[in-house]
Amino acid sequence: MLRAVFSDFVGTLITKEGENVTHQNIVREVLRKAEREDLDYLRVWEEYEAESSALFKGLAGKPYVKIRDIDTEAMRRVAGRYGFTVPEDFWEISVAMHEKYGKLFDDAFETIKALKDLGLHVGIITDSDNDYIEAHLKALGIYDLFDSITTSEDAGYYKPHPRPFQLALEKAGVEASEALYVGDNPAKDCVGAKSVGMMNVLLDPNGAKRELWGNCDFIVSKLSEVVEIAKGLLEK
Repeated sequence: MLRAVFSDFVGTLITKEGENVTHQNIVREVLRKAEREDLDYLRVWEEYEAESSALFKGLAGKPYVKIRDIDTEAMRRVAGRYGFTVPEDFWEISVAMHEKYGKLFDDAFETIKALKDLGLHVGIITDSDNDYIEAHLKALGIYDLFDSITTSEDAGYYKPHPRPFQLALEKAGVEASEALYVGDNPAKDCVGAKSVGMMNVLLDPNGAKRELWGNCDFIVSKLSEVVEIAKGLLEK
């Protein structure tokens, strides 16, 4: 019987478009503080995204290192090419911009509430630093809706390593067979959840990840569809 539903955060509860706007404003503030507003912030943002993505992809399934250090290193690499210094409060700038510009999917709040109304444990499993996820969820007004929050910092590993999923199950006091995990990354979310015996759902709004659907138990185009899946599993 289904007893818990967990979800990823970026790309599942909050939109990638909102993340792009957030990161663009991080870059703009960095350039302002570095007195380099002569630079094209969009070009700098694109280079920062490429550096950050490359560093982060290399950590999949690996032991945890602080995301603040990864992001700072990515910005330092770009800054080195353009001859400016990254502000010492870069991480504080990053968290503040995430608080200001982060955007939930339109149906995220109602989906979380509906799952809780079904009597389910509702939690998050995310590759994140603890201070970032807490600040972001509070700014979005949904922090208190979650029964548990499990980060890569808590678990000591990044998804798809089994430990983040196992720790979340331990916090919820449920078996893997009683839990459903929702994410937007087939390789990290579906594979990671499946490795510990959890059912999983891929959120793929535009069908862009069709070639990887075979790793996932359910495919949805809207987060709200997870509620119907949960109801179906409760009836079994």
